[in-house]
Amino acid sequence: MNLFILVKGRGMDLFEYMREKNMESEAPLAARLRPTTLEEVVGQQHIVGKDKLLYRAIKADKLSSIIFYGPPGTGKTTLAKVIAHTTSADFMQINATAAGKKDMEEVVAKAKDNQGMYGKKTILFIDEIHRFNKGQQDYLLPFVEDGTVVLIGATTENPYFEVNGALLSRSIIFELKKLSAEDIKTLLMRALTDNEKGLGAYHAAIDEDALEFLADVSNGDARAALTAIELGVLTTERSADGIIHITLKVAAECIQKRVVSYDKSGDNHYDTISAFIKSMRGSDPDAAVYYLARMLYAGEDIKFIARRIMILASEDIGNADPMAMVVASSAAQAVERVGMPEAQLILSQAVTYMASAPKSNASCNAISRAMDVVAHTKTPPVPAHLQDAHYRSAARLGHGLGYKYAHDYPNHYVRQQYLPDGLEDSVFYEPTENGYEKEIRAYFARIHSECENNNLKGGVRDEELSGDDEGRTVTGKGGAGSGV
Repeated sequence: MNLFILVKGRGMDLFEYMREKNMESEAPLAARLRPTTLEEVVGQQHIVGKDKLLYRAIKADKLSSIIFYGPPGTGKTTLAKVIAHTTSADFMQINATAAGKKDMEEVVAKAKDNQGMYGKKTILFIDEIHRFNKGQQDYLLPFVEDGTVVLIGATTENPYFEVNGALLSRSIIFELKKLSAEDIKTLLMRALTDNEKGLGAYHAAIDEDALEFLADVSNGDARAALTAIELGVLTTERSADGIIHITLKVAAECIQKRVVSYDKSGDNHYDTISAFIKSMRGSDPDAAVYYLARMLYAGEDIKFIARRIMILASEDIGNADPMAMVVASSAAQAVERVGMPEAQLILSQAVTYMASAPKSNASCNAISRAMDVVAHTKTPPVPAHLQDAHYRSAARLGHGLGYKYAHDYPNHYVRQQYLPDGLEDSVFYEPTENGYEKEIRAYFARIHSECENNNLKGGVRDEELSGDDEGRTVTGKGGAGSGV
């Protein structure tokens, strides 16, 4: 005979209930200490403070679809569990790493039953939602849109890069920050004193320097800190006074790896990435690869690093070595496909290439100057001879008339006005003498000089082609772009 009991509004047999209770008692400390109410949540006051939107929405049980985004151990799953304990809706959870379409179909079917038969909402929590492919995310979209399910997604990746734009537009994004050292210390002391869910029954004490050490090296990750303190308590001999003492030595042994002081949301993050960029710009491959190693060791997002390399390839190398952008773009694509740990090899190759390449910020300066002119001057019309001539009656308006088709001239170059009136003498791009830009400078000097000599020596002159050049332009002779 099966025995059934009612737990939080759902039926389960006695064996299932006992299995869940046993799992709870044997679960890691971080899972056992997980808060069930908003008042127990440590940190993240910028989103769960009493005057904040999320706090009010949870308390009022009026949640719309949301996505929690932040580093590991900051409380994304914790907040989902708090919602599970406070909402009147049916709460269902799947993990994107293991769930398939069949799992989602079962959730949607149950949600429709809840809605149609009981008038009850269904909240679906998807952990690691960035692991869902586009097809899986698209499947959920109509059910999120019509309210069949209220979505709660959790991701360590930037959702604006990893989550379907249509889902994002129907969700509120809440970014969780790394916990402060004080938050971590609060959690550690709670763990040591909580007799019901924590380690209080073990009568353990932690030295102040050990507490400071764990709060520092856990780098804002509550799970890492709680795992370390649990290991310390369970493996340390009790002293003569009957107390388990967690010393600095014990704490260091339990955490094993000394996490680099590197907060991805704080000043140290910006200092490190700044040093990384400046080392590549300064042509020091040794320093550049050192700062790369620091970021990788601390768990920095490899896609973020790759984006910074691409920006540097354009901003600081530019046309001095046009291959730099090719290398940077290829590396960015490769690290996404390969992932860690092999991605560090790809990033190292890209970083050392950038640091070793000739440098120029001429193209960067060019757009800065041009943007400044556009921002601070009236916008003059495009010269008439450059305006589009690919439509009937363009000639009557003077559009395209007098345009000189460059490919009809020696060196495929001819002097004519391209900038609007009043800006004819403006210079935005000034190639340097570095790398390939030295060749660019030489190329311009040569074609300008030969153009001048051709005119002086009676060679092909502008006026000799001007008569039928207009016809060429309008009819499009010389290629698809000739009249544009």
